[in-house]
Parts: sequence; structure tokens; C-alpha cells
Amino acid sequence: MEMTGTTGVSLKRGSLAVEDESPAPGEEVKRQKVSECCLSKDQDQLESDALPCRENVPVAAEAVSAGEAKNHSEAQLEEEEEEEEDGLSEEGEEEEEVESFADMMKHGLTELDVGITKFVSSHEGFSGILKERYSDFVVHEIGKDGRISHLDDLSVPVDEEDPSEEVFTVLTAEEKQRLEELQLFKNKETSVAIEVIEDSKEKRTVIHQAIKSLFPGLETKTEDREGKKYIVAYHAAGKKALANPRKHSWPKSRGNYCHFVLYKENKDTMDAINVLSKYLRVKPNIFSYMGTKDKRAITVQEIAVLKITAQRLAHLNKCLMNFKLGNFSYQKNPLKLGELQGNHFTVVLRNITGTDEQVQQAMCSLKEIGFINYYGMQRFGTTAVPTYQVGRAILQNAWTEVMDLILKPRSGAEKGYLVKCREEWAKTREPAAALKKLPVKRCVEGQLLRGLSKYGMKNIVSAFGIIPRNNRLMYIHSYQSYVWNNMVSKRIEEYGLKPVPGDLVLKGATATYIEEDDVTNHSIHDVVMPLPGFDVIYPKHQISDAYREMLTADNLDIDNMRHKIRDYSLSGAYRKIIVRPQNVGWEVVAYDDPKIPLFNTDVDNLEGKPPPVFASEGKYKALKMDFSLPPSTYATMAIREVLKMDTSIKNQTQLNTAWLR
Repeated sequence: MEMTGTTGVSLKRGSLAVEDESPAPGEEVKRQKVSECCLSKDQDQLESDALPCRENVPVAAEAVSAGEAKNHSEAQLEEEEEEEEDGLSEEGEEEEEVESFADMMKHGLTELDVGITKFVSSHEGFSGILKERYSDFVVHEIGKDGRISHLDDLSVPVDEEDPSEEVFTVLTAEEKQRLEELQLFKNKETSVAIEVIEDSKEKRTVIHQAIKSLFPGLETKTEDREGKKYIVAYHAAGKKALANPRKHSWPKSRGNYCHFVLYKENKDTMDAINVLSKYLRVKPNIFSYMGTKDKRAITVQEIAVLKITAQRLAHLNKCLMNFKLGNFSYQKNPLKLGELQGNHFTVVLRNITGTDEQVQQAMCSLKEIGFINYYGMQRFGTTAVPTYQVGRAILQNAWTEVMDLILKPRSGAEKGYLVKCREEWAKTREPAAALKKLPVKRCVEGQLLRGLSKYGMKNIVSAFGIIPRNNRLMYIHSYQSYVWNNMVSKRIEEYGLKPVPGDLVLKGATATYIEEDDVTNHSIHDVVMPLPGFDVIYPKHQISDAYREMLTADNLDIDNMRHKIRDYSLSGAYRKIIVRPQNVGWEVVAYDDPKIPLFNTDVDNLEGKPPPVFASEGKYKALKMDFSLPPSTYATMAIREVLKMDTSIKNQTQLNTAWLR
């Protein structure tokens, strides 16, 4: 078992552009389709409502992370106090960004910047392209029972309590628009009256059911007006009814939560739930899940939703592209973050340059030894201001620096409106003026500016508190991850890949030291290292001093990690330094067309598509690999070990400028 340092490996084309979520060249991007049967809003409004700006929020649980979870925050789920302005769209800025992307990413981070410097294997590295197509990266969640989630059943459980399918078509687009405005308190009307054409008891029943099921929070009654029958919709219990579906409308014998498998393409979990909630006209906080998944991938995971029928959910399959819902069941309980056992990955590395022998050596090493359990690059942001710097300033109680780091102009890849917002801030230091430059105000910058407008420049702590709690904490976790990466690299450099006296191992949830006479009873796979905090112990060897020196250099006291503000006190945690993937398999295949899929997805299998057939020889070679990882483990770090390369966008873009342009 050998340990090697980072080496410079020449890459071909786009290799491992992990953070790049734009479509690959030649890849046709599917657009979401809106149907009147689901939503009467136009798509532009849906997108602006459902997809918050996320350029600079620390990203800590994408598909490349095997299950590190991000919570919904109630603050994030509240409706914005003001209407978001129509303005610059992401598409409108795309051409300019693509042209200057390589230049902008010169200011980004490399692995060296965040402490990622070592490899465990001795094989020679080779190049390959990851995520040339988002369909080359497929993630299947592993549930708490150990089963891998698959979408393989689109049938709806038979339930006599469900209304007829006619509820989805009985209302006109105009009626849906009026009802939605009433439901969301967007006008001054206290009720909406719908005339019953071709009056019959059955027809009235269907209209009643349609309004109550499609517009939670509204009640209905029948009225006679000038000899005509009207169904009148009105609010039953004020604004709270929207977030709390009616209790009396749900059968007592049925579990309160509908669990389903969500298959999605090229959209992350939070965005997907925002879109589903818009179509269903409910608050996103009635959804629960065990972990979040990346955007630039195909992912399959379990979701639970409170008191929404499988019938309504299945109807979305007719309205949405890039989504598929199935495997419905009713359960008593929601899902909880972190309950998953991990994720199973199917990854294609295209256009590989490695020989069959190199691939064999790399994959055998991954299977038998594993990889260093570094926090991946997406943990630290993509711009010239790393998220760990913000986290460090929070821990230092340096609130003016926190504000400046988030809002000041910066080099790097950003949307044009964010650049203008930052310029306005630097020029005026006026929160309201800078906020006007943002068409999307739910990003971190917009939320902080709203807080500064509300609380004033002398109360930055309260202004920062407007940002959803999980996003605030991710800055701090980013700093912990930065420290951990650096310390693990030092540990491996100092002691190699064997346990030594003074290392830490877990017995249950408790960390204990390896004693001299106990070393032979442990392997490197047992060794853990702490993320800094007030409730952890540190190794009893040179690395303990290294922790202390690093935090001291950052003006932090390792012996007092409690913060004046309780939310920002760090208790710490332990993390294994080497992870060995499970269920590892691989295959080298030849292909000629870079656009063809190299394996079937769950939807392909549902549609009966035959699996791809490969020729014995082709213009290109691809490595198809499968492996399972535990939660909070980054697949990109496993792939880094196979290819022996820097996974940062900065490195990829510098090596592949011509291809990206």
C-alpha cells in the first residue's frame, strides 16, 4: 500500500468538470413543459419563483456527496415580502458567461488551496471526461433498510376515496388562474364563484373535489344566483391553511404521508421540490427527504409529502419533463434527513486514455484500499471568495468582514446581475440600492441585503440571521472541512497509510486512542480524525499540534470553540480518513458517437428500451464504473483517486480552455 502526492496529469478535453452545470457541447437540453392541466402560470414566473439564485451558497451535498444533507429552513420557505422583479434571465447571460468562463475561473480554487494533496494508490494516472453528458452520472439513493431506490412502478394505489380523473380537467385555465390568486391571497377577492354549466349533482361534486384537491386551503359551497348554480370557493382558515392541508379531507385509515420515488434529470433536489410544490400549489415544507442530490446528474431518491394523494402526484408525470414519479405508497411517517445509508453511483468517464492495465490497477486499488475521504471542491464554492473564509470570519466574530466577503466585488464566474449588485454595493454601501440590481432576491446576497435594509448596518448579526439557518451553518462547516482536509493530508504525509499509536478510532459513537499494544488490532480504515469543535478530542501525536497551530494562525482558540451566538458554536465530529467503496464494478467499453448513452436509466427500462450494444473496437474508450458510498462521502474524490487528477474547475478550465469555448 503506497501513498503518493499530487502529480500534474495532462487531461484531454473536459475531464471532470464537476461544478460545471451548463449543458455539454452538442447536448440537447430538455426544457420543462407546462401544461394547463397543472398550472395556469406561465413558465417564466414558475422558474423565477421555484429556482432561487444559488451561485454563492456553499454547496455541501450534491450527487457527488453520497448523502450529506441540507435542510429546508422555514425562513427559506416563507413567501418573499416583495414581488421579485422580472429581469435578467439566466439564459440571457449565458453567451457572455461561456465566452469568459475560462478567464473567470483563473481566480477559482484548486485542490491545493483546500488541503487536498495526497493519493493512496501507486498506479499511473490517466485522463477521462466526467459529466460530458449529465446522463453519464447517475445516483440511486440507498435507504435506511439498505435497499437501492429504483423507479420501476408507475401504477397508482387503488383507493376508493380518491376523486375521479375528471377533477384535473373540469376547470378552465381562467378559473384555475382566479382560484390560484384567491388561494395565494394575490387579490382583494374573498371568494371566487364558478358557474356550473350543464348542472347536475355529479358535475357539482366533481367541481367541489377539483377545487379542494387542487387548491389546498380553499373550501367550497353551492349557491343559487338568479336561477343559476354556482360553486363558490373561499378561504377556510386564513393563510395557515395553505401550509396545513385540511384534516377532515384525508381518510383516517390511510397513512398521512405519500412516499414516492423521484427520478429527475439535471435539477437538484431543492429546485425539484420547489417545482413540484408550485405545480401542486402547496408549500415546499410539506415535503421531506433523506438527502439532497446534485443538479448535473440523473438521480433517483425517495420523497415523502404530507396529505397529497398518489393520484395527484402521478398526474404530474403528464405535465413535467425531466421528472418521473412512481413507486407510490402511503406511510404513517415522513422521511428524516440523514436516514439514508448512502448512495449508489453509476458513472461514465468518456474518452479515457488509460490502458486496460492502468484501468485494472486503478479500479482494483479503489476496491481494495479505497480513497482519502476528503471533502470535495463543491464544499468550498466556485468564486474567488471561498466559503471557508466566510465561515472563519463568523467564528472570529468579525461581522463586518462577513458582510464584505459576501457582498464585495469578486473575480470569478458569476451572473451579470450579481456583478452589478456587487458594484453598486462597493460604490454606495446602500443595501436598498444594491438590492434593486437583483432580479432574484432569494440568493444569499439578496437575503443579506434585505437584512441590512431591515436592521441597519450596525446590526449585521441580525441582518445575517435572515439567511436560512442551514445556509449560514454551511459557511462554518466549510471552514471545518477546510481544516480537516489540511490535517488529513498532514497525517498521511507524516505517518502514511497505517494506524499509529495516538490515532483515534470510534467505539460506538465515542472516540478512543489507539495504544501501542493495540495497533495491530486496527487498520487504516478504522482511523478517524476530528472536525474542530468543543466536544471532540484530538490525536495524541504531532497532528494535534498541527490542529492547534492552524487554528491559532486563524485567530481561533481550539480550547474554546463555543461562540457568543449559540448557532455558531461548533461541537465537532469525527470522520474516517480512508473510505473503501462497496459494490465496486467496472467495464471498459468502445464507442464511436460521443452523444450516445452508454447505459440504460430507470426510465429507459420502464419504456422497454434495449440496453446499448458495444462494438469490440471504436473511436473512443469509456470507463463505466459502479460503486456505493456512505453518507457525507464525495464521489468526485473516489474518481480523483482513479484518474490521479485535480478535480477543481480552475484546473479543468485552464487545461481545457479551447474545449470549453
